[in-house]
Amino acid sequence: MATYTHGHHESVLRSHNNRTIENSAQYLRPHLKADANLLDVGAGPGTITVDFAQHVAQVTATEIGKDELALSQRLAAQIAVQNIEFAVEDVHALSFADDTFDIVHTHQVLQHVADPVQALREMRRVTKPGGLVAARDADYDGFIWFPLAPELDEWLQLYRAAAKANGGEPDAGRRLLSWARAAGFEEVTATASTWCYATAEERQWWGGMWADRIIESALARQLIDSDMASRDDLQRISDAWKRWADSEDGWFLIPHGEIICRA
Repeated sequence: MATYTHGHHESVLRSHNNRTIENSAQYLRPHLKADANLLDVGAGPGTITVDFAQHVAQVTATEIGKDELALSQRLAAQIAVQNIEFAVEDVHALSFADDTFDIVHTHQVLQHVADPVQALREMRRVTKPGGLVAARDADYDGFIWFPLAPELDEWLQLYRAAAKANGGEPDAGRRLLSWARAAGFEEVTATASTWCYATAEERQWWGGMWADRIIESALARQLIDSDMASRDDLQRISDAWKRWADSEDGWFLIPHGEIICRA
């Protein structure tokens, strides 16, 4: 596995906890059947996972370690969801038998793994013939924002450099179709969708989250420890995020690639 660039600081989970089927998996929603058995690879805090549990018969949630898996287990227990199982798994070598699941889903995971093609091969292996493998990933080089600020350009350059140093691919969204083909899928539907933050409330949430994240998360520690940036550099970037959040005409767009592959 590659190193997970973001880590699990509260500022990171603040973003991940906002994810639902509605804002992060609409492309898959028409394919969710009441009798389906779904594998959610890299469930994170479990907000999408518990959403899936409302639409299918059974969900299996995976994460790379017990501590990471505990996040989704905690949420499922809080809202008393009964049809979710949990497993610690490496997506490069899943422990499940061939042809186990009707749907295998992963969100914002392939950008962080060492070998996304092998990950997709494994997801294909554990999917029943005729079943679906679905993936959605952001594309950092496609981020667009206004007002322009050199500190935010610096932020994006630093994040992309850190992600690549960790063995990941921050521009995964545009590569999903290519990776799926390389993994042996012949029937692939590739689409795209965006997150857009443009209201005062959205700006405060997104900008405030990154203002904290750039100085407090695992990313901040990596940038400082590797001499990519100083604490003063990161504080400048944090302050720029706060200015962006307070801007009345602030706008931020995040493109995502999506694929649905028939096994």
